[in-house]
Amino acid sequence: MALWLPLLLLGLLPGASPAPPGRAAGAQAWEAASPELLGPARFALEMYNRGRAAGARAALGAVRGRVRRTGRGSLYSLKATVEEPPCNDPMVCQLPVSKKTLLCTFEILDELGKHMLLRQDCGPVDTKITDDRSETFSSFLPLLNKDPLPQDLSVKMASIFKDFVTTYNRTYETKEEAQWRMSVFFNNMVRAQKIQALDRGTAQYGVTKFSDLTEEEFRTIYLNPLLKEEPSKKMHLAKSISDPAPPEWDWRDKGAVTKVKDQGMCGSCWAFSVTGNVEGQWFLKQGDLLSLSEQELVDCDQVDKACLGGLPSNAYSAIKTLGGLETEDDYSYRGHLQTCNFSAEKVKVYINDSVELSQNEQKLAAWLANKGPISVAINAFGMQFYRHGIAHPLRPLCSPWFIDHAVLLVGYGNRSAVPFWAIKNSWGTDWGEEGYYYLHRGSGACGVNVMASSAVVN
Repeated sequence: MALWLPLLLLGLLPGASPAPPGRAAGAQAWEAASPELLGPARFALEMYNRGRAAGARAALGAVRGRVRRTGRGSLYSLKATVEEPPCNDPMVCQLPVSKKTLLCTFEILDELGKHMLLRQDCGPVDTKITDDRSETFSSFLPLLNKDPLPQDLSVKMASIFKDFVTTYNRTYETKEEAQWRMSVFFNNMVRAQKIQALDRGTAQYGVTKFSDLTEEEFRTIYLNPLLKEEPSKKMHLAKSISDPAPPEWDWRDKGAVTKVKDQGMCGSCWAFSVTGNVEGQWFLKQGDLLSLSEQELVDCDQVDKACLGGLPSNAYSAIKTLGGLETEDDYSYRGHLQTCNFSAEKVKVYINDSVELSQNEQKLAAWLANKGPISVAINAFGMQFYRHGIAHPLRPLCSPWFIDHAVLLVGYGNRSAVPFWAIKNSWGTDWGEEGYYYLHRGSGACGVNVMASSAVVN
């Protein structure tokens, strides 16, 4: 725990983001303190007061929070007021000051009854926890609020934001919305710098097309919470490849990968991951590379939740149940749920089965080189600001327990002796390296090896 805290206190792990003016903070409501929240709240306070003398310890005020169930426990997101005692120590305070109230955001993981602090952010606030819709941005930006930004930095950041608006053709409905988005952008630049400082790979983080979205907006719109919340349907374990993996491999060079697609403002990454895998499997068996329909899965998969997320294992079952996949030309992508318009007469591709793959990355590489691109799920930590290079986040920041994005492994290799997975994403070619993400290989980075699967085409 002591090793984690200096990193986790930087506020890099997922947590609540402030809501823009007039908008709800997210899909989950913040609830008043319940008995279930008190244990995690007391633990958070204990961590906050760690190392302090008895007379200098802060007290817990109002608490609100929510809980997300995970496969191994519960993740508590708390907002709490913390009352700091008056400072009367002349060695610390030049003048005695009155009691100070802080608003803190805590993330606590409860695994098998053992608490672990994942995040702690505190800043000055009024003496009550305000309604989510009226929270000020300043409450959540203690790093920027401790001192005013130097004027030259403020001017530079404003210029960068103006370039961002021009580059990505942003328009905002009101002046207040534009000011809010600029504040979010500033906060995100600070966050990207922290991610950059802690990355052990060669990745560069900074301005992307997602830089004016809060963390919660980004997760709600583009990611897939079902991957960590729903149990995956059991599949047969694939037979391992006996031959060792070649030093490098790339199915893009061999004609098995279609162009990068864009899921838009829809959490349908699961459908893109699966169609990418089936496209590769069909190409290897039939010699024909077809761009297949994600919209068919979004509309017609009755088990998954369309733009609210899904599981690759369910999607394979849906393809078998439906009788196959249409092409994108016949059933084009719309990026929102529609009435199922599947036509059996237009099916161009079928699958016979689906298999789960080994979590050993050497075996995964061997399977990929021999059998084709692989559907995988990862923790998308840092991807909101990823620009290029090989990402290698610290494991506590990119835990395999919190996978939330489905993608496609298309190859692997080394760059300047740094091993990587080449990953096809579904956020368009104006993100990452022309739509691709490169992640460290061999360390289980971001859970890349925990949910690998493939369709089977005989």
